Amino acid sequence: QVQLVESGGGLVQAGGSLRLSCAASGRTFSSYEMGWFRQAPGKGREFVGRITRSGLSTYYADSVKGRFTISRENAKNTVYLQMNNLKPEDTAVYYCAARVATQYEYAYWGQGTQVTVSS
Repeated sequence: QVQLVESGGGLVQAGGSLRLSCAASGRTFSSYEMGWFRQAPGKGREFVGRITRSGLSTYYADSVKGRFTISRENAKNTVYLQMNNLKPEDTAVYYCAARVATQYEYAYWGQGTQVTVSS
């Protein structure tokens, strides 16, 4: 089991940057692939990106590619989402999630952190 806590959300103007953090409990953080998702008001949950267990590979949704970067520090049990050139349409609650590499579903989720981008 792993527990996830996001932080770093807030209000930012369009074109600005934010870095979200997701701290994980437990001693096996490096065994989990980590993902970031978001949910805007009135919309379904959207995949943002993911990072492999080693951190060597990352994958992004087209909507954020080139603007967002996911990284992780396994020694600190933390995954990050660096968001640059933010747009009003990036406004959402952002969630980190963890899954065992052999499974498709993300079994563990954080509580989310709000990101609001003003125009």
